[in-house]
Amino acid sequence: MTRAERKVDHIQYALSTGQSRGTGLDDIQFVHHSLPGTSVNHISLSTEIGGLQWSSPIFVNAMTGGGGTITADINRQLGEVAAACNIPMAVGSQMSALRHTKERDTFTAARKANPDGLLFANIGSEATPEEALAVCEMIEADALQIHLNVVQELAMPEGDRNFQGAVERIEAICRRVPVPVIVKETGFGIGREAAAELNKLPVAAIDTGGFGGTNFAAVENERSKNPLSFLNGWGIPTAVSIVESAKGAPQITTIASGGLQHAEDVVKSLALGASAAGMSGYLLNILLKNGLDALIEYVEQVKNHIKVMMCALGARTISDLHHVPLVIFGETYHWLRSRGCDPDQFAMRASDPI
Repeated sequence: MTRAERKVDHIQYALSTGQSRGTGLDDIQFVHHSLPGTSVNHISLSTEIGGLQWSSPIFVNAMTGGGGTITADINRQLGEVAAACNIPMAVGSQMSALRHTKERDTFTAARKANPDGLLFANIGSEATPEEALAVCEMIEADALQIHLNVVQELAMPEGDRNFQGAVERIEAICRRVPVPVIVKETGFGIGREAAAELNKLPVAAIDTGGFGGTNFAAVENERSKNPLSFLNGWGIPTAVSIVESAKGAPQITTIASGGLQHAEDVVKSLALGASAAGMSGYLLNILLKNGLDALIEYVEQVKNHIKVMMCALGARTISDLHHVPLVIFGETYHWLRSRGCDPDQFAMRASDPI
């Protein structure tokens, strides 16, 4: 099977396996504020990541590319969504375009559709600094995602088995490329220990890529004749990963992703400590089933709903959300407690009316 065929397979299996809703975000509940002291018209959705100003905390996270015309068309349409909604977008791994120049168009399609928007390049931690620079130049990237996908590679029949030297390569890439670097998990979550390692590097942000969204172990197991089914439940839920990342890397901005579906997921993620939130599989499903206009309408609805929730919580800015009180229940509570992350601190935070 060619790399391009595998990319198309990933899309089909990602849609068929779905999302588990195991993010842990359903264990989070806000404390209602009867005197929020603000108005929807005064809410700002702007945020800053790596020196880049975003008009909204949500963005289209990395999905695809390198799979011929099918993935080119997806990236073109996602680029159009990002342009219409004025939100950033990340493309999928561009390694295929470095090895097969005919696949470049599957990624540049996003830049052509959104020439003035924030667009993020994407490459794996096995890449060299020169390869990282090349993918940035390929799409005139404003930032670079370095994805970590150890579990997917282990589940993939033709995947990598050697992950030595990743930290050193990430540092070298950070020092070589002229854009902010975001280190991103791909569905299995960033824990406190990994975040602490990244905290030593000149990384701009950590994208949690937590468990609960598209499960690439399950995707690869669907493709395999000898599936490693024990990996299907492997990973750190998104809600836990946000807190662990922020605790392990206090000097680095946290980005939430992994199974985010609607505005409530986004606002909970931001309140747990993230400064932005990536959405991917759920958006792709809307695009392929209902079309471009439906996805644009949905993204705009999410943005409006975020404002409504922020107004109800008395939070005028994304930073204000980091101080609103919330209560953590269930497995998420016990996980955080056992990991020394003190879930009770979130319930005792004070948010003064604005």
